[in-house]
Amino acid sequence: MRIGVPKEIKTLEFRVGMVPGSVREVALHGHQVVVESGAGGGINVSDDDYRAAGAEIVETAEEVFAAADMIVKVKEPQPHECEMLRAGQTIFTYLHLAADKTQAEHLVHSGATAIAYETVMDARGRLPLLAPMSEVAGRMAVQVGAHNLEKEQGGAGVLLGGVPGVPAGKVVVIGGGVAGTSAARVAMGMEAKVTILDKALDRLAMLDLQFGGQLNTIYSTTDAIENHVIDADLVVGAVLVPGAAAPKLVSRDMIRAMRPGSVVVDIAIDQGGCFETSRPTTHAEPTYLVDGVVHYCVTNMPGAVARTSTFALNNATLPYVIALADKGPVAAMHADPDLLAGLNVHDGKITFEAVARDLGLDYMPPGAALGA
Repeated sequence: MRIGVPKEIKTLEFRVGMVPGSVREVALHGHQVVVESGAGGGINVSDDDYRAAGAEIVETAEEVFAAADMIVKVKEPQPHECEMLRAGQTIFTYLHLAADKTQAEHLVHSGATAIAYETVMDARGRLPLLAPMSEVAGRMAVQVGAHNLEKEQGGAGVLLGGVPGVPAGKVVVIGGGVAGTSAARVAMGMEAKVTILDKALDRLAMLDLQFGGQLNTIYSTTDAIENHVIDADLVVGAVLVPGAAAPKLVSRDMIRAMRPGSVVVDIAIDQGGCFETSRPTTHAEPTYLVDGVVHYCVTNMPGAVARTSTFALNNATLPYVIALADKGPVAAMHADPDLLAGLNVHDGKITFEAVARDLGLDYMPPGAALGA
């Protein structure tokens, strides 16, 4: 199989779909990798590094898309990239289609097979290709939240850890999954007062056992969210419904009732966001104000720490890339239910139910779409 790795073109996105170590591993399986020149520049990996690993370097993304049987990326294909996809070709990347009807329609029209990192799911309901970036985003959320609480950033001028004689800042994390737990962990490390809300009692019990009295665990209801959000200095939205649009758990009225200069960080923004006041932003202009509250809603947060993120992501995606290349996409998905769960679009059909439901599009079960 010929695997293509284009340079990412989303605003200030420096990650890359495959690192040289992954290229070398795939080459040992007898496959060819075509990499766009400069694709690894954002993580200080040169074209020569890719050549040494066995890749062919080409000058343009058009050449990559034309040559490849499968495209391996990081972020969702932008409109120009969607136009280069073709029937019979596979794209393996983050898609987040439930919040992006335009992209979904482009993929349907292309006839390509689109497998989303974020919906690959194992038998225990875990999301192995989303987890590394959720962990990065969770840790970053408190870091950027603390920065935006500084007065010159528009915040209230609160130091999360406080100092002797002055209370520590209050951090509320909505969602106790990988991202939420990572955020809470960093916030506790900064000595903030941390509360985490989740609907899964077993998850709250696990967090209580893990962190003890350092972490306040609360069962998530509308009343609980309202009470804790209004009093918070920093709120991290880390809600996830796999493949579906994020529920709007924090209303405009709750935002309005927060103290001026408070900060909200919406990790769920890729799936539409869990704050009613959220709208996508970029690393170039990451924040905006609503009712005096600073909103940070960058859709590719881990791109800011591109080197760490790229290597963490490659560690998770490489076995799936090899399986898709060795067996071919259809056979690989028939053989692996985890990978089949990642199928979002195939041969002009939406194959992930939550995406079809949220976008109001027709749905075909993935097994039926792939056929025998």
